[in-house]
Amino acid sequence: MTSTDDNDDWISEALSEARFAPYLEECGGDMAAGWRLYMWNMGVSAAFYPLLHFVEITLRNALHRELGARFGRVDWWSVAPLNDHGQQLVKQAREKLFGQRSPQNADDLVAKLTFGFWVSLVSQTYDRTLWVPALHRAFPHYRGRRDALHAELKEVLWLRNRVMHHEPIHRRDLKADHAKIYRLIDHMSSGLAAAVRLVDQVPHVLRLVDR
Repeated sequence: MTSTDDNDDWISEALSEARFAPYLEECGGDMAAGWRLYMWNMGVSAAFYPLLHFVEITLRNALHRELGARFGRVDWWSVAPLNDHGQQLVKQAREKLFGQRSPQNADDLVAKLTFGFWVSLVSQTYDRTLWVPALHRAFPHYRGRRDALHAELKEVLWLRNRVMHHEPIHRRDLKADHAKIYRLIDHMSSGLAAAVRLVDQVPHVLRLVDR
């Protein structure tokens, strides 16, 4: 595990006191221990990245497939009953694509829509308009309630955003998060869940005792 030297002022200077504070607080003000925890947090975040990648990609592809079938067109967002926030997210995704030289298509826009947008489509807002007629088919191995599924998706969205923005996740129940991600993937693709386990490094990192 990486250690610090006798002069550890560079830690706060490089990371900022505000960013390093949660780790220092967790370790009772011990700079060296706080640094080790910071490095562990970075390592476990990196281990979670592939799992978060797969749950996000699989979710958006599954929902896009079912909504395309429901509305009979690949640009289903043009006719789907999205609320104001959903329409704004689609507009923002289009603006990100505007001005790019290569021709744009529906798949390009799908890739630009945020994970939060896709999670919102499983919310109560769209229960009757999208979930009942179409989106439940995106989860062929799920037999539970929509609200319970949405709650787990929101938890994973929160974790994803923390990881992507380099924030602390060390105080979370990461074993529970790990299991939650696999449940969500398995609801959509049991084959993918089995394949991901072969390269999953999260259990190994969670077993490390030098935190």
